[in-house]
Amino acid sequence: MSADVHSSHPTPYAEVNAVLQLLLSRVSAVLGSALVGIYLDGSLAWGDFDPESSDVDFLIVTDGELSSEPFEALKAMHTEIAASGLKWAKKLEGVYIPKAALRRYDPAHARHPTLNLVGDGWEFGIDAFDSDWTIHLHILRERGIVLCGPRPQTLIDPVTTDELRQATVGSLFNWWAQQLEHPERLLGLREYQDYAVLTMCRILYTVEHGEVASKPVAAAWAQEALGLPWAPLIACALRFRGRARQQNDLAAVLRFIRHTMERCHKEGAK
Repeated sequence: MSADVHSSHPTPYAEVNAVLQLLLSRVSAVLGSALVGIYLDGSLAWGDFDPESSDVDFLIVTDGELSSEPFEALKAMHTEIAASGLKWAKKLEGVYIPKAALRRYDPAHARHPTLNLVGDGWEFGIDAFDSDWTIHLHILRERGIVLCGPRPQTLIDPVTTDELRQATVGSLFNWWAQQLEHPERLLGLREYQDYAVLTMCRILYTVEHGEVASKPVAAAWAQEALGLPWAPLIACALRFRGRARQQNDLAAVLRFIRHTMERCHKEGAK
């Protein structure tokens, strides 16, 4: 394992750091010399982590593909971490990816072990990654937090603005368009409505600027750029992010997704 960087206090949150140190020690014990590095992305990397709603997103780089034995050992490890009683132990979500596959997105090599949050539980399995993985690579390269290992700029190629726009719009039409036809998840999880609204803001920001922004930054831009009728919906999503809501705004959220798709079509982003 490379020791280029090692941080025992990677975030401003002591309880988050505690579960990350447990993750680091346990993964190191399972993978040994096959561990290349451990990194944080998502809201922690952006600095807009919300203790009420955010997950702890991590990425673990390995020296090669994982065989069945370490895969099963990692699955058992995550079961033990989830039962540790640490506050953030059940909010971990992440990917195990070989160093060779991290360099840039390649759909031919885009199936990796993944820890996913599912409702109040989690599952550890092999997931396929779509082109929006390009966005995660960009965030990791430019903003990723190193728990241990080499700096991410040495592992990931730069992502161009055109690649970012294509990946962002691809996620809109590949995933979010499906929610228009099958909005069950949006209906069942009202906090997911806020997530959808803020994600639309990030998509529009990237299409406009060719860069990725945090949810608060993208939302502030979108409120000013879009105005009525969308600014109040965006303000509501920011205000209630991750918190209980009294009103179900599904119809307005679906209209905003449609508006985002139409705006991307109009601007020639697809």
